[in-house]
Amino acid sequence: MSTTQAPEVHGRQPDDTGAFGWLRALGPRGRRAFGGAFGGYALDSYDYFTLPLSMVAISAYFSLDNGQTGLLTTVTLVVSAIGGALAGILADRIGRVKALMITVITYAVFTVLCGFAPNYETLLVFRALQGLGFGGEWAVGAILVAEYASAKHRGRTLGAVQSAWAAGWALAVVVYTLVFHFLDPDTAWRVMFWTGALPALLVVYVRRNVSDAPHAEELRRTSAERGSFTAVFRKDLLRVTLFATLLSTGVQGGYYTLATWVPTYLKTERGLTVVGTGGYLAFLISGAFIGYLTGGYLTDRIGRKNNIALFAALSAAGILAYTSIPSGANGLLLVLGFPLGFCMSAIFSGFGSYLSELYPAAVRGTGQSFTYNSGRAVGAFLPTLVGFLSDSWGVGGALVLGAAGYGLAALALVGLPETRGKELM
Repeated sequence: MSTTQAPEVHGRQPDDTGAFGWLRALGPRGRRAFGGAFGGYALDSYDYFTLPLSMVAISAYFSLDNGQTGLLTTVTLVVSAIGGALAGILADRIGRVKALMITVITYAVFTVLCGFAPNYETLLVFRALQGLGFGGEWAVGAILVAEYASAKHRGRTLGAVQSAWAAGWALAVVVYTLVFHFLDPDTAWRVMFWTGALPALLVVYVRRNVSDAPHAEELRRTSAERGSFTAVFRKDLLRVTLFATLLSTGVQGGYYTLATWVPTYLKTERGLTVVGTGGYLAFLISGAFIGYLTGGYLTDRIGRKNNIALFAALSAAGILAYTSIPSGANGLLLVLGFPLGFCMSAIFSGFGSYLSELYPAAVRGTGQSFTYNSGRAVGAFLPTLVGFLSDSWGVGGALVLGAAGYGLAALALVGLPETRGKELM
């Protein structure tokens, strides 16, 4: 049985060097899993960005200060650590596909409920609960695809999954531009959240077409060990868990600082309209999409650690350059959006493969979800800090804190091994 399935698990054409060799190498089942993970992450991104894009309208509607507005993002990311860790345990106990469906349903339901919030406190609660599903989807989907991918192509394959974030972000910007153009802001922000029901369609596809990688599923089922919080802190995994969490904290602290506050920065300090903001974000998102794909390629060529270190340095430099552009030079702001989006996304491309390769099959879901989402939770305090400091520093001035996050990520690499070319066991 395992002899006939092995080619599909490890890749049908591992020596295929064509542009889409990584996709062909997945085999039919792997490509369906890729489609489910890509769609789940794109819609996860879409549901996440309904808040940052609507923040100015929400802030005006509920009369919020910048600190309260930033807290909406922070509570989402903090709770996502809990959701992510729980989803990881579920993935190790009941399988990757079942856990994936649970996470997608959770973030979709609570995103829609945000649109019905009568006050700030209710919105805060719904947004926090949305984080339960938001936190687990990426890690579960990434593991599902990683266990189908060959060692040779794993970086590119997971980089392509990661690019779904830019696709979802772009869709959110398009919908935002249309909704806020035709509707009053007090209604438009609610409609944005209601469109978060879209992921329900994906669950139908996943349920009917996607299954766990047979070889990895067999290892998971037959292992005496089961996913648990204590398992990733055992002696032989403790160092990996601590440094991987630190790495995730730095990268996500920098990223979410920008993702949360750039739309507000463009509207309040650069004086752009809704349509103008969408145009500037288009450059940022285009750079992000290409960055994910490029970073996936480079992580297979130069290694996981080198890829992260390279783009941590470039992302920090990009933030400093972007926020130092003088008033009136909005043309330069437009141009720099592309390389900024490119660099801050390329650094993520290696995460799916790298974190999967750091843990054995029995605790892979727990390890990847815990480190990624714990880092996200701690890094989430940077957007709130930016919100509070922006009252005195300005949003642009406070955004430079994101550069510090990338410095922390580079430091964390010292305690982690290189895993390029590693077969998943």
